[in-house]
Amino acid sequence: MSGSTERLPRLLALVPYLLARPGIPIAEAAADLAVTPRQLRRDLELLWMCGLPGYGPGDLIDLSFEGDTVTVTYDAGMRRPLRLTAAEATALLVALRALADTPGVADTDAVRRAVAKIEAAVGQAQPAGVVVGLGVREGAVADGTRQAVTIAVGERRALWMRYYTASRDEITERVVDPMRLLLVEGRSYLEAWCRSVERVRLFRLDRIDAVRVLDEPAAPPPHAQPTDVSAGLFRPEPGQGSALLELSPDVRWVAEYYQVDEIEELGSGRARVRMRYSDQSWMVRLLLGLGDEAVVLEPAELADQVRHRAAAALRRAGHLPAT
Repeated sequence: MSGSTERLPRLLALVPYLLARPGIPIAEAAADLAVTPRQLRRDLELLWMCGLPGYGPGDLIDLSFEGDTVTVTYDAGMRRPLRLTAAEATALLVALRALADTPGVADTDAVRRAVAKIEAAVGQAQPAGVVVGLGVREGAVADGTRQAVTIAVGERRALWMRYYTASRDEITERVVDPMRLLLVEGRSYLEAWCRSVERVRLFRLDRIDAVRVLDEPAAPPPHAQPTDVSAGLFRPEPGQGSALLELSPDVRWVAEYYQVDEIEELGSGRARVRMRYSDQSWMVRLLLGLGDEAVVLEPAELADQVRHRAAAALRRAGHLPAT
């Protein structure tokens, strides 16, 4: 049986193909599609269960068989071959380019060929004002940073970096032993053994301020194991605080820039999020910077700290002339 990566494109093209050839013999259709008649019959059986929401009579794709021929009697809207919109094609390009830059991809040449084909299609579509994101906001990654990290991972060499840690609002210098690059939820991460803390750490590429490949081999210790990201990149740690915040549209970027556990849409661009933090003083500073665009719903202790710090700042500024 053909793999799912081959089967899905064939299924998407099958209905318009059959509509253009009513009563085609199954053996002939199978030859055109480069599959066996048995596989084509399995595809047709699957199509019979596909269709529009409701999935009742009149919603599902309907086929008619006469002898060894097949005809589509209801197409459920799949009348034309699949065409990507300009926005969809451009979003696919973003993902493919990131994949091509990720060490360990089995066939980067195939990825680059796909990029070239889609670029040509996007150019023919002549998109107007299309803006495509990654689903989450990743800061700009300098070409030099990505190149240095890719070289270090590929050649198994140690890295020196200057890195911004958002949870502590500090910049540190460290030497790491690269293990692999990850692309998760639209963000690029370097997984490496950090010699400073002697643990495996994930470093966001857009938070690397400076980087240099060292003339020494990467040597993570034997007990350094890759992070299990199947349940998400970040997991609660003992001692971490958890804040429930309500964010206005102007500060929704907080839920994209920092890791959040939950996000609930409240309408009009507002959102309620749950966010973990290790350092309460850092969290207080973040919330003070957001002003009245963010409301602390819980814990009460954190809300009190924000109020007290804001009141103290107002008292210190009381002698200044109003503007």
